[in-house]
Amino acid sequence: MPATLLPALCVLIVFGAFFVGQFPLGLDDFLTSARHWFLEGGQAAPTAVDKVLWQIRLPRILAGVFVGASLSVAGAAYQGMFRNPLVSPDILGITAGAGLGAMLAIYLGQPVIVIQLAAFCSGLLTVGLVCLVSQAARFHSPTLALVLSGIAIGALCGAGISLAKILADPYRDLPSMTFWMLGALNSVTLDDLLPTLPVMLAGMLPLALLRWRMNLLSLDDEEAQALGVNVRRTRLLFILSATLMTSASVAITGIIGWVGLVIPHIARLWVGPDFRRLLPASLCLGAGFLVLTDTVARTLFPIEVPLGIITACIGAPFFLGLLIRTGDRR
Repeated sequence: MPATLLPALCVLIVFGAFFVGQFPLGLDDFLTSARHWFLEGGQAAPTAVDKVLWQIRLPRILAGVFVGASLSVAGAAYQGMFRNPLVSPDILGITAGAGLGAMLAIYLGQPVIVIQLAAFCSGLLTVGLVCLVSQAARFHSPTLALVLSGIAIGALCGAGISLAKILADPYRDLPSMTFWMLGALNSVTLDDLLPTLPVMLAGMLPLALLRWRMNLLSLDDEEAQALGVNVRRTRLLFILSATLMTSASVAITGIIGWVGLVIPHIARLWVGPDFRRLLPASLCLGAGFLVLTDTVARTLFPIEVPLGIITACIGAPFFLGLLIRTGDRR
């Protein structure tokens, strides 16, 4: 399939997700409800179809689009910056840091909005701490220092998450912690999306406008500087942008793994390593993949399976197969 058809494929998956689920709908139901809801202003009492379409499926489909796009674009950016195909949004400890903030908020019995805010702020603080530690380790290369600092601080945050789960009330707090760590879209509402969408877009905008510079960051730092790129400033801008998207995604859906690792690989096989084409391809594939995964989660099983489980079951075998089939074949 040509790469130019990726946006059309993504739109087809998103549109089809409105009709599939435990409450199946037809095209006539969709058109009638859309006319009533948008053209007539929804003045009459909402029907069951209206509630299913616009209060349940629309928020989670939008969340799947933006979260999938954000995680995959962030993963592609990290892999390009660090010149390492094994890098994902977890590499700087962002996911673990955001998870720690959410666990503490749940442990303290805070409402949902405070949990999301704590996850977002904790993710930003984590990457700030990683950058400070990497600057202190000035005897190592900047890339290696960032990666090792992220792994160490992420491990500390993971230990904090485990401690919070041990100390939590097993009947009141522990179930919420467990389901939040597995990641899901079933509890996302439009009120959750409205404050986070500008953050995701603000993180994606610099990557989209300056995506040609990512090709230069894949070179050695000396070569990139010789071509007129301020490597330190550009890398910091890209890290902050990817961190904004990842933290905002984790804040509303919990931890959904493997998207930022596997989707950029698929996009790279599809369109090549040029980041000018890789970023749009990763965006479309990530959005379509997460919406499709969520549709499977709420359709094929009698109970809704958390997305983190499904993405791991899909991503891990795919990545192992990719690892076996590719590489140096001398």
